[in-house]
Amino acid sequence: MEADGRLRARLHRLTAAAAAALLEPWLGELAAGLRGFKATGVLDAELDYRTADAGAATASLRGSLAAGGFGSADGLLAAEGVGAGFTLEARSTGAAWSWSAQLDWDAGAAYVHPLLVEAGPHLRARGSFDGRRIALERAELALDGLAAASARGVIDTVAGTLDALAIELVGADLARIGPRWLAPLLAPASAQRLRFEGRADVRAALRAGRLETLGVDLHAAGFGLAPPQGAAVAEGRGGEASAEVLGFGPVEGRVRWSSRGPGAAALQVGGGRWEKLALGAFALDAALEPAGLRLEGARIPLLDGALVLEDLALGWSAAGWEGRGGVVLEPVSMPLLTAALGLPTMAGVMSAALPGLQFGSGELVLDGTLAVSVFDGWLQASGLRVREPFGVASHLTADIEARHIDLAQLTEAFSFGSITGHVDAEVRGLELSSWRPTAFDARIASIEGDERRRISQRAVENLSALGGGGALAAVQRSVLRLFETFGYRELGLRCRLANGVCEMGGLGAEAEGGAGADGGFTIVRGGGIPALDVIGYNRRVDWNELVARLQRVVAEDVSPTID
Repeated sequence: MEADGRLRARLHRLTAAAAAALLEPWLGELAAGLRGFKATGVLDAELDYRTADAGAATASLRGSLAAGGFGSADGLLAAEGVGAGFTLEARSTGAAWSWSAQLDWDAGAAYVHPLLVEAGPHLRARGSFDGRRIALERAELALDGLAAASARGVIDTVAGTLDALAIELVGADLARIGPRWLAPLLAPASAQRLRFEGRADVRAALRAGRLETLGVDLHAAGFGLAPPQGAAVAEGRGGEASAEVLGFGPVEGRVRWSSRGPGAAALQVGGGRWEKLALGAFALDAALEPAGLRLEGARIPLLDGALVLEDLALGWSAAGWEGRGGVVLEPVSMPLLTAALGLPTMAGVMSAALPGLQFGSGELVLDGTLAVSVFDGWLQASGLRVREPFGVASHLTADIEARHIDLAQLTEAFSFGSITGHVDAEVRGLELSSWRPTAFDARIASIEGDERRRISQRAVENLSALGGGGALAAVQRSVLRLFETFGYRELGLRCRLANGVCEMGGLGAEAEGGAGADGGFTIVRGGGIPALDVIGYNRRVDWNELVARLQRVVAEDVSPTID
């Protein structure tokens, strides 16, 4: 300290422990914080303070930190190997100080849950301080992936609050910014599965620590969600592999939101993908409220039909996103749909109406009935509930009922042989885990009525294979081998799946566990000329084995040889 009031000080290789001891007499809480966070590192700094006439003064602080680090007890805050240089210049005009600062982070990384921040940012800032409030007149941040980033605001140092803050990000490269900054905030559990592309401009304002306004402009933006690790990759059109189960882009448009009143979003989406289904271009125009949004309607082209969203309302609460709405699937050609999904070609069209969908906390619930027209009949699902539809542990429950299904169309589509007539079916207590069946009670039975009912030798073979009987062998050892088809009076089959085992049953009382005199159960009861009964004998079948049998039946696609 010199006679003219100039003060010069130097800190040389000051450790965190020494800093805590030095601060203890004046800033006990800060010293305790350094110890509590187990701070490490070595600080070098120089301070130069000078006074002038009329109470004016200038001060400068320059220094660097090496091997800095810290860690909270819960692991949500941590840093290691931090190296940074800093400069602070200040000038007093009596009642207040004006200042400028510079920070260059050159080494190490920090984790501030859920973000991992690595070295590279450079900060330049200027403002004033009146003894209570720090006014940030302008701060500029150089960050990889941003053309420009600036901020201004006010901090109350006595109350320890952020009174106001305005942020502007220009030319954000989403492919670089998205994985590091957006994915951990938007979907922490699926951050590694998210894809971003395109550019965005963002403007946000906070007051009293709360978001007040938000504006986003998107330019050729794209977003995608990859399947869970280990899941099969979907195959798209033309046999091309798609590494995403959900994707949209390019997206052009703007979003304007305010906590004080209504806002709006207007987006033009160039297309998308949902599993193996390609989506056409569509527009989204939504009314934004402080705690949610409402979309009156949107039509998303799907093959030769469309997926229509009706009166969709989303809201945000402490539990997360929740909402309700309606979905209509306009008629889609089944040949086009099955080809896109890689399924056997089916005739007809598919349409559906879901008038009351509710979703929240990772769960999708159908309030009402899902109706689908298929195979000259219809099926409906009730009690539909899906948890974590895009997660690793997705789980679905529902009851399904089908009526007047044309067996000729069904068996032709799956190369099962040929069966004519119509059936009703129901699946009670269906449960899917990771989209694989784990439990259900399924029945299929021919309907009453006067119609032509015939079954081919190949269909007899396949039904016999499922039930464990030897019907085809009996046919080929008798005069019945001369006939290509047989008449039947009724058919029925049941599978009750539990603990990986399917309990099989047949017609009438046999479906409830009854059995014939020889222990078998009737799958097909013959009628007409010639007539043939198909009997099953395996009451308990391993589910994976039963699925393998069905896959072989469809894959072989050959007719039985008749000697």
